[in-house]
Amino acid sequence: MPIKTIFFDLGGVILTNAWDHAERARACVRFGLDPADLETRHQPLAPQLEIGALSLDEYLARTVFHQPRAFTPADFRAFMESCSEALPESLKLLAELRASGRLRLATLNNEGRELNEYRIARFGLGQYFSAFCSSCYLGTRKPEPEIYRHALGILQARPAECLFVDDREENLAPARALGMDTLHFTSAVAVRARLERGE
Repeated sequence: MPIKTIFFDLGGVILTNAWDHAERARACVRFGLDPADLETRHQPLAPQLEIGALSLDEYLARTVFHQPRAFTPADFRAFMESCSEALPESLKLLAELRASGRLRLATLNNEGRELNEYRIARFGLGQYFSAFCSSCYLGTRKPEPEIYRHALGILQARPAECLFVDDREENLAPARALGMDTLHFTSAVAVRARLERGE
């Protein structure tokens, strides 16, 4: 059955990651934070942040600003935002797919609301995607099966006519279980080649 809808992860596929372990490590160096303390505080709060149950301000108050700091929350947020970069070849692929008019494009990603919305605006992602099926909007996150079902419902898409592209295998398995085609992302070139083959 031909593919009609492609769901893309964002971090590691279209953009660099927003607030993963590498970005947190950079923040610890930049602001002189204790990495072990930050990770201990981050881990239980990350799911709440990603499903939209916790704002970024609330998250930072409990992970970074639980004690006086020589920098402000605005300083820290600006650094978090600066960690995001586009993957140029992936944006080029999105532009090509959008221009062809043959496929619907949507995201299916885990991200807190504030960083998600910053990244959508900063990199002009609204020009490519018809819908943003982000964990912060749907109240559940990958790899929970609910987020995939929600995404299919929002797009009114049949699983067999969908391709899901993600850089983490654990996020692909639930999509396959629902009948979606999947592709483990390694490069935009590989995605383009897969689409050209029509597999």
